[in-house]
Amino acid sequence: MTQTTTPRRMRLLVLLCLTVIGVLLAGAGPASAHAALTGSDPEQGVVVDTAPSQVTLTFSEKVATSDDSLRVLDPKGKRVDAGNPANVSGTSYAVMLKSGLSDGTYTVSWQVVSADSHPVAGAFTFSIGAPSSTSVKAVGQEVGGGVVGWLYGFGRYMSYAGFIVMVGGAAFVLACWQRGSGVRPLQRLVVSGWLSLTAATLLLLLLRGSYTSTGKVGDIFDLGLLGQVLQTKTGAALVSRLLLLAAAALFIAVLFGAYDKREDEEKRDLTFGLAIGGFVVSAGLAASWAMAEHASTGLQPGIAMPVDVVHLLAVAAWLGGLCALLVALYRADTPVETAAVRRFSQVAFCSVLALVATGIYQSWRQLGSWSAFTDTSYGQLLLVKIGLVALLVGIAYISRRWTARLADTVPAEPRPREKARVGAGATTADTEAGAGKTTTGSGKTASGTGKGKSTSGSGSKASGSGSKASGDPERAAQLARQRAAVDSARQKRQRDADPHRFGLRRSVLAEAGVAVALLAVTTVLTQTEPGRTVQEAKAAASSSDASSSADSSSDASSGALTLTMPFDTGGTDGKGVVSVDLDPARVGGNEMHVYVTRPNGRAFDVPEVKLAFTLEAKKIGPLPITPDRITTGHWSAGDVQIPMAGDWKVAVTVRTSDIDQVTVSKNAQIG
Repeated sequence: MTQTTTPRRMRLLVLLCLTVIGVLLAGAGPASAHAALTGSDPEQGVVVDTAPSQVTLTFSEKVATSDDSLRVLDPKGKRVDAGNPANVSGTSYAVMLKSGLSDGTYTVSWQVVSADSHPVAGAFTFSIGAPSSTSVKAVGQEVGGGVVGWLYGFGRYMSYAGFIVMVGGAAFVLACWQRGSGVRPLQRLVVSGWLSLTAATLLLLLLRGSYTSTGKVGDIFDLGLLGQVLQTKTGAALVSRLLLLAAAALFIAVLFGAYDKREDEEKRDLTFGLAIGGFVVSAGLAASWAMAEHASTGLQPGIAMPVDVVHLLAVAAWLGGLCALLVALYRADTPVETAAVRRFSQVAFCSVLALVATGIYQSWRQLGSWSAFTDTSYGQLLLVKIGLVALLVGIAYISRRWTARLADTVPAEPRPREKARVGAGATTADTEAGAGKTTTGSGKTASGTGKGKSTSGSGSKASGSGSKASGDPERAAQLARQRAAVDSARQKRQRDADPHRFGLRRSVLAEAGVAVALLAVTTVLTQTEPGRTVQEAKAAASSSDASSSADSSSDASSGALTLTMPFDTGGTDGKGVVSVDLDPARVGGNEMHVYVTRPNGRAFDVPEVKLAFTLEAKKIGPLPITPDRITTGHWSAGDVQIPMAGDWKVAVTVRTSDIDQVTVSKNAQIG
């Protein structure tokens, strides 16, 4: 009953896991933007009196641009941008416009690659003179979707899975069960992990160019796009991963070749060297993800990248070792010892502690607030991941209880010499013992009947037949194979009959099923925009909307003007929002207040703030203004003279350190 239901349960569990993976990967769709548009000049939906000379986009982080990253289309759909986009300051990028643009509604479309390797696209409109009908749909180019996007997501999943199986399986053999280096199913498991990671890395390298640009299947083998990919941070990470996989292949060959053939005393010396080399290669492979994805950008990248490496290694040691233990319990002819299971239990416990510590830091870094858990897709997926980890830890606790009860009820595997000696003489000894018993009995009968001689002769024939069988090499080999099959079946029956070992196998199988779903959620999570970025973008958009309202109409009673502009100096703590209040915003003397805050609204204590007013239509300015510091995040200047009415450009320079500063600007009608 047990032997028939267990494979059936395994098949159902695998089918369920594959269904979960398919739903998650299909639901992921195009990769979500990891860099968000936080501002633009002209702003979305605004109507300007005169045609601007350029269009500037400001993102939440630095992005990579190409020749067609920023496009501006007139009402008929014709491109009016001139030249390639350029980085003007910090995270702001601009493209020049052709001169003599007519009135009407224009569409700005962009497609860039964020600093954590994910493509970003979008579009908006602005109008010159007055709005008009347009033949262009204000939607961004679809990136990261379609067949190429699905293949890229599948490649990411397979690369993570291959890394976990390869590293975790090898670590299980070295740290927990050194005899497992000679077990064929474990060898196949680790090698399959290496093959999966290598194939997935090559696939990602080929898909990368089409994934971040056209999204066409036909561009997968475009050598021009491949050359561009090799010059990017992601391309360098994928190439370095391939080089490290060559070193990993050598490590695997030694682990399952020369290492397996050594005696126990010789293995001790080689184990230390293999452990050091394997750790270096594994850490390097983990770093190839950390250097190109979430950890490489945003808050505290110098700390986030090492933490990400530790996180990936802990995942591999736990989940990959779990897969190796599952294979050892179900497929290995040699029973895994209790001591090996207990050693893995200790390794898994340490891995869970490392995962909790690094996971808390990563959650704080990517979310930034408690509300992001429920208000953003990243936070919701993170809650699902936390739930799966909690479930996995609960099942692991059950496995530890089975491990504590586990006893080595299966006899230890005989050494090769003993096995050969026992195998060679077992049948002959059994035959001779049986023959001796028969002969003795016959002898006793013969003493009374006189047939002892005939029985003795019969025994001689049997002995001669046994000698003939033992002298035939082919027959001896056949008997040896039969004995080995019988011994293997007997050991398997004894192993499966142990209720504690059977309970351990079921709990480990359940752990592996949850681990597959956890890996799928993690893969989708790496393609989702972090909650902190989402909230910063919403805050910037709200500030921009408030600024647009202030720009379009002054306060009826006082005529005050408020300009709000997000900025990023590019330093470790360089993001914020600067607000300029001008009262009464008229020709002549005005009172000005400048407020600098962090994205969360708190006062930002920066060393210096300077302003300049320019009326480009009359070629007046820039008129420099240096306000006085009143308190943290607040500067003020009195009697700011505006010589004439017009569309003034207000430029604000914010310095956050000795070397980090940025200038942001916005136009406003004054007077």
